[in-house]
Parts: sequence; C-alpha cells; structure tokens
Amino acid sequence: MPKNLSAAEVDAFRARLCEAAKRRFAEHGVEGVSMRALAEELGCSAMTPYRYFRDKQEILAAVRTAAFDRFADAMEKAANSPGDALAKARAVGEAYVRFALRDEEAYRLMFDLSQPDQHRFPDLVRASARARRAMSGFVERMVEEGVLAGDPEELGQLFWAASHGLIVLYFAGKLSPKPGFRALHSLMMRLLVRGARSMPDAPRAARRGKSTRGSS
Repeated sequence: MPKNLSAAEVDAFRARLCEAAKRRFAEHGVEGVSMRALAEELGCSAMTPYRYFRDKQEILAAVRTAAFDRFADAMEKAANSPGDALAKARAVGEAYVRFALRDEEAYRLMFDLSQPDQHRFPDLVRASARARRAMSGFVERMVEEGVLAGDPEELGQLFWAASHGLIVLYFAGKLSPKPGFRALHSLMMRLLVRGARSMPDAPRAARRGKSTRGSS
C-alpha cells in the first residue's frame, strides 16, 4: 500500500472499490466482479485493488457486511419505536421494505449471494447474525404479548420468506400494477398475523377429530 496515503484516503479507496463491486454485481452478477474489472472501472492499475483486499471474495464480504449492518440498524431502530408489539412489528416491516426498495443492489448482495467460505470473514458472520436477530426479535415480542402463537423462530422465517418473495417478484417486474406492491405487502402481513393468531386452535381441533374417530 502506498506509504503516502493517509488512513482516510485508504478508507475512501476501499469504499470506492466496494461501491464498484456492488454496481457490477447488480449489473453482471458475481462473475462480473473481478479485480481486473474493478481496477478498470476505477481507472487504476490491475494490481491496485490487491493492496486493499486479498481477493474479490473479501471485497464482496466487506460490501455484504456493511449492508447487513445498515439493514440491522434500520430494523433495530424500528423495533424500538413507540407502541405495542403489533405497532413495532408494522414499523419493522416498513423498515424492511424501505431498505430493499432504496438499495436494491445491497439487498440482492445480502440475500442472493451465498459465500460458502463465509467463516473466513468473521465480520460478515457477525453482521449476518445480527440481521437475523433483528428480523426475528419483533416476532418474539408479539409471541410474548400474546399477539401471535407459535415458535418465534419459525414464525420469523415465515414472515421473512413472505416479504423476500414478494420483493423479488417486484424487482423482477412480475407483479400486476393493481393493487400494487405496497397493498399486496400490507394484505400479506395481515393474513400472516391472522393465521398465526389462530394456529393453536388447529392442533386441538385435529386431536378432537382423531379421538372422535377412534371412539366410533
């Protein structure tokens, strides 16, 4: 690394590399992110990126770490908003959608890209786990307050899967213009909450039906 660069200059160049990697991933996929391509985009020598990152996987891990931390910041702030568990859940859901729509590139890198050697990047492991906690914490509160019934981890994954699926369809232009993404998301969340509220009754009903059949 050049000795005449200050710490601020080093951080600034690393940030530029990460932004370039995020853009190239969005436009060309993971194969479009290479150290040579990044150097060309930034107008520097092919070896310059190696002064700041070991390889492209390290760059992608840095981009994803920053995205997960920003995402968790937004979710945690929403979870600490005023109101009861249901109001907080609505705020968290809105924060999730807002993040995805405002930074589609980061959102895709977070959830579309899988790095099999993730253990190489402890900051990424930490940030990813923090984001998962932020996505499930509001469900735990709803269960604690009796708004929902069921396993918080399972319910959290269902809410996440539903939101993520709708967002991906929206990004792909597969949703009809009416009623629109926001209306569909709101309806989907209401239906999921309603279903989770009624979940405890289903096993009891099934048990009653089974005992009735056995006694006839």
